[in-house]
Amino acid sequence: MRIVSGKFRGKRFSPPKNFSARPTTDIAKESLFNILENDYYFDEIRVLDLFAGTGSISYEFFSRGCDDIAAVEIDNQHFRFVQKTIAELKAEKNIALYKADVFKFIKNNPLHYDIIFADPPFDLPNIETLPDLIFQNQHLKPETLLIIEHSFRTDFSTFPFFFKQKNYGKVNFSFFTKNKSQE
Repeated sequence: MRIVSGKFRGKRFSPPKNFSARPTTDIAKESLFNILENDYYFDEIRVLDLFAGTGSISYEFFSRGCDDIAAVEIDNQHFRFVQKTIAELKAEKNIALYKADVFKFIKNNPLHYDIIFADPPFDLPNIETLPDLIFQNQHLKPETLLIIEHSFRTDFSTFPFFFKQKNYGKVNFSFFTKNKSQE
């Protein structure tokens, strides 16, 4: 696993061999961030990384200048790996790591973020409830962009606030927002 761009471009991290998280591929990350760089100044936004796994997406945002990132991960091994990597990057003041169930976190915390990225396990039983749970949060900014990484088996195209899907091999990103001017 490596950071694709920014200040820490090329920096590699090696999760333990028995690590069960599926990191976002470099090609998919690079393509996603090429899209986001057209619309955002990373040093001016707040990001929420749900199902952080390896922390790869959080590190990409940090490497590109974002200094207000929250990452949520429930698995003990994944949490420890992300915690260790945040320390190696000296990003403790920039990436807040929460050991929590994502569904409870969404329900119980104000979601004052510009971008929310969710990379749940592809076989997660409740994956289809994520957009509704997030957009029901009363603290969500109208212009918040939600991006969900998922397999080809999941189709979010009929959901409210869905506006596009991008495919990169086995990786799919679905984009949602209440602010139709972002489309």
